[in-house]
Amino acid sequence: MEQIIKPTEAEMEILNILWADGPATVREVHEKLAQTKDAGYTTTLKQMQVMLEKKLVNRDASSKTHVYNALVNKEQTQGQFLQRMIDTVFNGSAMNMVMQALGNKKTSKAEVELIKAYLKEKTKE
Repeated sequence: MEQIIKPTEAEMEILNILWADGPATVREVHEKLAQTKDAGYTTTLKQMQVMLEKKLVNRDASSKTHVYNALVNKEQTQGQFLQRMIDTVFNGSAMNMVMQALGNKKTSKAEVELIKAYLKEKTKE
């Protein structure tokens, strides 16, 4: 049976850093987080320790500074997180989620064109 991965939003922020940058120390992750939010070092450390217990990350303790690496697959985790959001926030409607996203002022023309191309390709299948 496939494991259901349920990272919190804070854990997703850490996973996104590890997926983008690769293995990192708590300090490196904390410095990235601090660029966008007010996060205490000990909070980041505790979150990463909990993530280790949940098997979302692993830790290489072979040197003085412990290096963490994401253990979970990015696409699978994002898909499960998105499905959970669709179910809870949009009452199970992917269409409502897409309509909300497209109505967002941050959606660029280029992104809309990519979405159109994707939908055109999907209708061919």
